[in-house]
Parts: sequence; C-alpha cells; structure tokens
Amino acid sequence: MTDGQKTPLTRSTYERLQAELEDLRTRGRVEIARAIAAKDQQGKMEARIRQIEATLANCEVVDDLGTSDKVAPGTVVSIRYEGDDEVERYLVGSIEEQTEGVSVVSPASPLGQALLGRGPGETVEYEAPGGTLRVEIVAVGQ
Repeated sequence: MTDGQKTPLTRSTYERLQAELEDLRTRGRVEIARAIAAKDQQGKMEARIRQIEATLANCEVVDDLGTSDKVAPGTVVSIRYEGDDEVERYLVGSIEEQTEGVSVVSPASPLGQALLGRGPGETVEYEAPGGTLRVEIVAVGQ
C-alpha cells in the first residue's frame, strides 16, 4: 500500500509469509540459479550438437592412411621453420582430431596446403600474415 497504511495480517498469515520468504531467499534462489546454469549448459550442449552434426554432414572419412611418407589429411608431420632449431609437430586435419601434445593445422590453411603431398627432407613455402615462411618437413607419421 502506498498511502502509508499498514496491511493487517493474522498471526498465522504473518508466520506463513515469513516462512515463505525465508524459503524463497534460500532454497528458491538456489533452485533458480541451478535452473539458469542448466539452461546455459543446455544451450552449450545444443550448440555442440549442431556443430558435430554439421561436421559429420560435411566430412570425408579417412579409414586407412597406410604408411605413406607423404603428408595427407589425418597425418602427423614434424616440421622445422627456416632459421629455427626447434621441431614442431602438427596434425594435418580437423580441430576435432586434436590430441594432447600435437597442434592442429587445417589442410585448407596456407601451411596445410603447402605440406599436402610432400615428404621428409622437402622444404615448402607458404604465405603467412607476416610474409613468406619456409619450413622443412622433418618426418611424416606418428
């Protein structure tokens, strides 16, 4: 009430409202927070489902890469950048195939395109945002 008058309540109504208020402040808020978190998790799960469906709808399954010494989608390649002593390992493929300890390079990327079909001992060049880079293929395979 906005006119300054107090609302008359019976003792039982007052106690019932006090109990409801306490319940809403504790259990009610916790349940709503859980529901909000669940809704957020559901949204993330639905987005991941759509991402996987799109990936599977537009993929080519590569069952057996054999023991080829040429870089192909699904292979791991070890490379050394010109002027650098460190050898880096990359999986040429989808980010979905990422494994611990191996970075992923898309076969459609400039580096991926330069590596495809090449073998150990070859040096390839590709255009990067900072200019042309040269890399030596050290090894192909796991």
